[in-house]
Amino acid sequence: MSRAVLSIGSNLGDRLAHLRDVVAALGERVLAVSPVYTTAPWGGVEQDDYLNAVVVAEDPAFDDYAWLRFGQDLEQSSGRVREIRWGARTLDVDVVACTDATGAAVVRATDPALILPHPQAHNRAFVLVPWLDVEPSARLRVDGVDMPIVDLLAGLDPAERAGVVRTELVLRDESTRPC
Repeated sequence: MSRAVLSIGSNLGDRLAHLRDVVAALGERVLAVSPVYTTAPWGGVEQDDYLNAVVVAEDPAFDDYAWLRFGQDLEQSSGRVREIRWGARTLDVDVVACTDATGAAVVRATDPALILPHPQAHNRAFVLVPWLDVEPSARLRVDGVDMPIVDLLAGLDPAERAGVVRTELVLRDESTRPC
């Protein structure tokens, strides 16, 4: 495995710092970082709004489980506690999709620890909107069919799409990156 699309979010503590920590930990693996969005919480649990972004990263030494472990390690380092499903969190790092060294999408449907592509990504504007920013031609497998994320996003409720609001916040200083 070499490439992953990671959805990152935070609604506890220094939300922006938690997201920046992910990008910093990825270092040179980062291929693209979306703008930061603010979104209402998803899942019906009363809590503060989230900051969300998508990071596309690459590492030929990582397989899909390495991306999962990487994200879980960062969540643990941020002090994340899993008490309530869809509850507030210092950091959430979801592996949305992975491709192997040949560019083929990884599909893993039977392992409850890691289902790829992420089973709910196609329903979540807070994943699709920032992903579209960094990969306008990206596709996601839904029910065995590769679909453009732009089409998946268009199929969501307009209120869901409108609830993903772009901020002026950034996760890394592009002016310091080599060309």
